[in-house]
Amino acid sequence: MMFALVQSRFRLVLAVGTVLLALGAAAQVKGTEDARTKELKEKVANARIVDRPPLCLQIAERQLGAAGRLFDMGDSEQAKAALTDVVAFSELARDYAIQSRKHEKQSEITIRKMTRKLADMKHAVTHEEQTEVQTTIERLQRIRDDLLVAMFPKVGNK
Repeated sequence: MMFALVQSRFRLVLAVGTVLLALGAAAQVKGTEDARTKELKEKVANARIVDRPPLCLQIAERQLGAAGRLFDMGDSEQAKAALTDVVAFSELARDYAIQSRKHEKQSEITIRKMTRKLADMKHAVTHEEQTEVQTTIERLQRIRDDLLVAMFPKVGNK
């Protein structure tokens, strides 16, 4: 009887310890990602215009990954804020790519990939969260369209 009691307490302590380690590791990873994202944001401000599109896309991709993790953890508000960053930095990437006439194709490809990831994410979130994800998909599609028009202007318009 005493052995069973000690064994069950040991299991409880082990389980609690495992959960605390996992939470600590998740907090450490989240802090590292936030620091790296902040570093990239500062780098964008100081970079040449031609170097800004890839930096903006890196930030957008990082925020997309963060949004997925936040939705999985049930933190809808933070996930929606991350999706706002995805759109904002994708728009900046588009603007800088069109302005510099560099990185247009890679920007379009990266945004297309993010759109696909969002479509997958849409099926994994709650019904209420799907609206926000769909809005983000639509906005990214418009950004892609702008890039395609910039890369392939109509020849007939003179």
